[in-house]
Amino acid sequence: MIFKKSLLATSILVATLGLTACGGSSSNDNNINNGQTPDTSTNAAPTAVTLTSKDADATEVTVTENMVAVEIGTLVVTDSDDDSHTFEVSDSRFEVVEGVLRLKAGEHLNYELEQEVTVTVTVNDGENTEEFQVKFKVLDEMDYDFISRFAEGESSVAYSGQIARHVLIKELFNYIGSAQFVTDAQGANATKETLLTELNKFYAVSEEDYNSIWEDRALTVVTDPAAQTTLTDISSSHKNLSGKVAGNDAKGQYKDWTEDGSFAGWTAIAADGETPIPELFVKQLFDQLAERAITGNATAPGGEEIDTIYVTETGVDLNQLIQKFLYGAVAFSQSADDYLDYDTEGKGLQTDNTVAVEGKTYTNLEHQWDEGFGYFGAARNYMSYSDDEIAGKGGRDGFSAGYNDANADGKIDFNSEYNFGNSTNAAKRDRGTVDNANPTDLTKDAFEAFYNGRKLINATEGALSEAQMDELKGHAKDALMAWEKAIAATVVHYINDTTKDLEALKEGVNGGEYKASDFATLAKHWSEMKGFALNFQFNRFSPFYAEGNVGKFEQMHDLMGTQPAIEPNDVDAYIEKLGQARDILQEVYGFDAENVANW
Repeated sequence: MIFKKSLLATSILVATLGLTACGGSSSNDNNINNGQTPDTSTNAAPTAVTLTSKDADATEVTVTENMVAVEIGTLVVTDSDDDSHTFEVSDSRFEVVEGVLRLKAGEHLNYELEQEVTVTVTVNDGENTEEFQVKFKVLDEMDYDFISRFAEGESSVAYSGQIARHVLIKELFNYIGSAQFVTDAQGANATKETLLTELNKFYAVSEEDYNSIWEDRALTVVTDPAAQTTLTDISSSHKNLSGKVAGNDAKGQYKDWTEDGSFAGWTAIAADGETPIPELFVKQLFDQLAERAITGNATAPGGEEIDTIYVTETGVDLNQLIQKFLYGAVAFSQSADDYLDYDTEGKGLQTDNTVAVEGKTYTNLEHQWDEGFGYFGAARNYMSYSDDEIAGKGGRDGFSAGYNDANADGKIDFNSEYNFGNSTNAAKRDRGTVDNANPTDLTKDAFEAFYNGRKLINATEGALSEAQMDELKGHAKDALMAWEKAIAATVVHYINDTTKDLEALKEGVNGGEYKASDFATLAKHWSEMKGFALNFQFNRFSPFYAEGNVGKFEQMHDLMGTQPAIEPNDVDAYIEKLGQARDILQEVYGFDAENVANW
């Protein structure tokens, strides 16, 4: 059975199954053969086949879409001779095993393509062969799967560019944490410039170099196995991260990110009036990373050498900080301020829904919404997972690593079958409240908003009415709010982790037993906290900008600072500041106190 936290039934299904065949007669008919005793040596042919549900209480036979190799129902033959029967099915997707009609291995049904299935079953009783038709209904799953209005039977969903950038963020993170990065940083000919060149193959690869770098470079994202093994398999056209950082994709941005003071939370960045400050911040982090990695020597509190060459002596994990910031400055920013926004003509929700984009199966509006969903990072059958499975924390075989071969082709398609980025954090935070009085369901809240918005667009043949547009804007705001709450809850989680790490630092250093590995853990948790906390400023509808909350974003970052406390005598005061930052998040997002304490 597919795990479902929510099921959207698109219709109430009513059908009577099991149609009898035309022709044939019953051996119990006394008028047969003009009243003469029938010839009992004649084997009467089967007269009907009924498909019955395996659920004894069911009034009809149904099967949920996307379920692979599932049993549909039992074939019950009406035959006066009570013979044994063999079956054949006209549709090659199906087979009959011991009287049970089922989908073959690897086969599944798609509600968007067929809501009812009719198959011809050929029955043989050893002498007679008869054909009968049986029907069953297909139930809709809440998956992000929509059929084109312009190309029969084809999907109208496409967002490979967004997935390519998710993969680039993940590949950059994996590279910085790899042995290859150590080799590149500490080889005989290594310089700061050569290392920056390697980092920018992920972040700022040029259009001229895209194919030469990425068409043969194997991806390190691990699946079992992958449908795409290189970045160009995912997107054949040029993709990088720099071009989509807030401010670089200039059309429709809600603020000018080149202005001094436009970017909050990291005070050591001077605007140059030309480059967006989020871009300058990434360059600054790369510069610090290259210097730290090339130098190679750093000491943790307590005196041990820090083995991890992306952790600084000030307690910053540059790999974590870069990745978590890019989740916001690229993925969240693009969705919130571009694809799901509606204040710029010709962009986001202010795009056309009347005709297909030239050469494509979708309208511009459909595609804009899909690209916003793509940056959230959820697999298309997201609601079929448990929170444990999305988070990669266990569950069923085939789901427990955070991805699922939904179409049973033996490969994981990054464009539809893998959970990236913030979609996984939403599940992690839901897991943290499951036993509390007021558990969250951020996964459901986000996905349903994305799904309902896309369903509305798909069901509208032309331009949306004013009422429909208001409804769509509501879905966009709901999706972004659930997404942002998942980020905020994740910041709370890392405040809690950092607090514990700081207490261990004070006790360990004072006791003379503090290890560099413990310091690396503190740096990791602090940097994840800070990186995610910078993301809220990319959503103009963030609760931080609501009346009554103005200035609280900057206040929260002043409390966090730009590094953790690393001197034992400073720890208690800094822990108090982190508690105040956590209180701000609880107030701004209306989080339940028990959830905040347990995240």
